[in-house]
Amino acid sequence: MKPATSVALLAAAGAHAHYTFPKTNVGGTLSAEWETVRVTENFQSHGPVTDVTSSQMTCYQRDVGTGAAKIVSATAGSSVAFTVDTSIGHPGPLHFYLAKVPSGQTAATFDGKGAVWFKIYEDGPAGLGTSSITWPSQGKTQVSVTLPSCLANGDYLLRVEHIALHSASSVGGAQLYIGCAQLTVTGGSGTLNTGSLVSFPGAYSASDPGILFQLYWPIPTSYVNPGPPVVKC
Repeated sequence: MKPATSVALLAAAGAHAHYTFPKTNVGGTLSAEWETVRVTENFQSHGPVTDVTSSQMTCYQRDVGTGAAKIVSATAGSSVAFTVDTSIGHPGPLHFYLAKVPSGQTAATFDGKGAVWFKIYEDGPAGLGTSSITWPSQGKTQVSVTLPSCLANGDYLLRVEHIALHSASSVGGAQLYIGCAQLTVTGGSGTLNTGSLVSFPGAYSASDPGILFQLYWPIPTSYVNPGPPVVKC
């Protein structure tokens, strides 16, 4: 095979492994594409964010200042899912964050800027210290999170984030795939202590051990998720 052909095939394979989160699934009701999720910059290319200091870290939004068409209602304690187009094609952790919309705004108008985000889910690998490290989300065509039952009622942005670590051994090598859904939460107790809130960008640095990470060799024996700890009721 000619070298140029090999490079082209590798590039095509890499692009095929990229992904977006275009729909929500709440209570079995599947939204249309980009109906309740804000259109991301990569909605066609499916490419990642690689600069964790970029403004794209908030929601990776194509049309900044323009929300999605609809806000989906979800009950605290229930599950909210994002579909994946086409599937999570790389190894790495999955995170979910929430941001409470300030008074006077809605989930369709809030820009998600500032120290407003708290983490409600993270996962990590199995098989650390072996040559068979696996990640729970790899290959998934839908990913979901259970909303804390102790949330305050109101509008939120729900931010899904997958960090692909296959090229993360050098600065800027980690690939972040991000999307933000617009929610109205009902039925919550309002007792959640969110702790210290973080901003995107701002929550991560390029040298964080969960961002700058050697996945393959030497075989890793630990993994530290970037960002704040998960909040719990």
